[in-house]
This record gives sequence, C-alpha cells and structure tokens, in this order.
Amino acid sequence: MIYLSLGTNLGDKVENLNKAIQLLEEKLSVKLIKSTVLETEPVGFKSNDNFLNQVVSMEDCDYSPEELLDICQGIEVELGRAPHSIQFNKDGSRAYSSRVIDIDILLYHNLRIDTERLQIPHPQMFKRDFVMIPLREIISERELLEAQNCF
Repeated sequence: MIYLSLGTNLGDKVENLNKAIQLLEEKLSVKLIKSTVLETEPVGFKSNDNFLNQVVSMEDCDYSPEELLDICQGIEVELGRAPHSIQFNKDGSRAYSSRVIDIDILLYHNLRIDTERLQIPHPQMFKRDFVMIPLREIISERELLEAQNCF
C-alpha cells in the first residue's frame, strides 16, 4: 500500500482536501481510501488558522516514488501553493508556514528511500499526531510495524 498525508490551513480547507483527493485520483487513475478529517493546531510555527489533516491510501500506482512526488507537488502548485523550496530558520531548523495544501508521501509499499529530495518512510510521521491518528484508521498493524522497523 501507498500512504499520503494531506494538510491545509488556508482558504476553504474542506474544499482544498476534496480537490486534492479528486486530482490525485484523476492523475493516478486510482480510487483512494480516505481517513476521517482531523483538525489540529499548527506544529512548528504560529498561525491563527488550524489545519485540516487527512491520510489517503492506494494499493498501487503506475508511478515510481519520485514520479509520485512530482505529481503531488504539481497538484500543490495547481491548488495555489508556491513551488517547493524548503526554507530554514536562522538556527538551521526547517521553517514551516501556512499552506493551501501539503501532500506528503508517508509510505510506498515497504520501500526505503533516503535522498536529498525524498525520504520514505516519511522521517517525521511517527512524531506527528496529525499524521498518525488518521493513518491508524486505514493502515494494518503489520504495515505500521514494518514502517516503524525502518527507523
């Protein structure tokens, strides 16, 4: 299975999630399994706008992890997010900000990838309740244990 995390805290948040899911299904030619939507406060930065978070999964797709990342980032831009460029604070930590949509690849079957551009399993997923709560709704215990063993 392949798992993606979606998050949004700007604009019509419900519509942002729905449109991202619709575009993922169209571009990947898949039907996604969806978790419920979880509302959370921003993590790693301050904002007056809470996030809506959701996890989706698919059995497989016809794209490599890198191609899937390109599709996800293309959808983010299509929905109004600025093209990806990671920002850093003065102390060297990653800077986070509000966004129309964020789509992260959490797991891609049992692959381990660690490149400058892509890390699978997602390195922060087990530290983030806004990922783990919806993920646990749709992932098997076996898959979750396998992912945890990658760290």
